Amino acid sequence: MFKAVFLQKNEQGEFKASIEELSESQLPESGDVLVEISHSTLNYKDGLAICNKSPVVRQWPMVAGIDGAGKVLESAHPRFKVGDEVILNGFGVGETHWGCLAGKAKLKGDWLIHRPAGLSAEQAMAIGTAGYTAMLCVLGLEKSGVKPEHGEILVTGATGGVGSVAIALLSKLGYTVVATSGKPEQAEFLKSLGAHDVMDRNALSAAGKPLQKERWAGVVDCVGSHTLANACAQTKYGGTVTACGLAQGMDFPSSVAPFILRGVTLKGIDSVMAPIAVREEAWTRLAKDLDLNKLAKLSRVISLEESLGAAAQIMAGTNTGRVVVKV
Repeated sequence: MFKAVFLQKNEQGEFKASIEELSESQLPESGDVLVEISHSTLNYKDGLAICNKSPVVRQWPMVAGIDGAGKVLESAHPRFKVGDEVILNGFGVGETHWGCLAGKAKLKGDWLIHRPAGLSAEQAMAIGTAGYTAMLCVLGLEKSGVKPEHGEILVTGATGGVGSVAIALLSKLGYTVVATSGKPEQAEFLKSLGAHDVMDRNALSAAGKPLQKERWAGVVDCVGSHTLANACAQTKYGGTVTACGLAQGMDFPSSVAPFILRGVTLKGIDSVMAPIAVREEAWTRLAKDLDLNKLAKLSRVISLEESLGAAAQIMAGTNTGRVVVKV
């Protein structure tokens, strides 16, 4: 038996999220690797699922948790053996396949990577999908040729999981980072992570002109909507904007002007279905390029029992940084 964050919805549509005792026999038969989960984390998507705020969950009942780190107990997959330390991010886990906010998870080996040397399970989950997505954004900027000497990098939604890790990564790599946030009391925290300056998010959140004064060499956008449109309008000639979030909205009220008049690149970042090779590159770079002292600043550890309340905090917008769940 093991404990799990269990999500249920009956025929009348009544929803319930609770901590339940489950057995291995209940785990999905489709998985070919049984993992003892030691740590998971709470992402925005987990908050949506646990608080029933969006149709994240598409099969019922469901064990929540899109991220997990732990040790292989059984394996029928050629890449993994008993005792291997592994990481899981995305692939529909916690949405269509039982997730990792649980003591055990039966997962497909094709979804897993080996945990890099130098990162503990707790540190890997302090990074989680949010930090891994941040690294994908950094890789996107690098592969588009954006270098530190080209100018400032804008990071929107900076106090969130993606934004905060992106600041820590970019600053260590030598970039000058400007962060946007709606939490002025967090300005010093963001600067401690490496932000050179902090802007009020309202400066970018309303409708703006299709082309504006050039400022940004690159952008990591976690917000979408008008914020993303304004970021594109302010990006320098030949710059790159990486888009990975929709905290303000899914819409993109922009024009083609930044792209055809300034050669701006808008690069979409998908963390859920990214190929294993891309994941391994991102996690190898995280182990190398992320300041673990800064990671400790932006994460806190809670118990599985505390995860329901923490999910509500994420939905209320009162959480800062990363939430690690010790299972």
